Amino acid sequence: MKLLSAVVAFGLLPLAVANSILVTYPNDTPDSVIDCAKDSIRKAGGIITHEYSLVIKGFAANAPEEAIQQISTQSAMYKPTIEQDQPVSIS
Repeated sequence: MKLLSAVVAFGLLPLAVANSILVTYPNDTPDSVIDCAKDSIRKAGGIITHEYSLVIKGFAANAPEEAIQQISTQSAMYKPTIEQDQPVSIS
């Protein structure tokens, strides 16, 4: 109960229910489309945790479900791939 009170008191509740995601776009996607998606995440209370630009176009984020739904339909021409962000290892 104390943990939940601390989460609410410090305004961390949106992060507590956020999904850790990786969002990637086709290589020809304009930066404005990606910036719009990142803005949507932030407006919904999410956090961009990493931005990618060298090998892939996209970002990692902690985002609530409604933000994920919104960015998945924002651009008809440049559809993002949205996946759960998770550790990857090579054995």
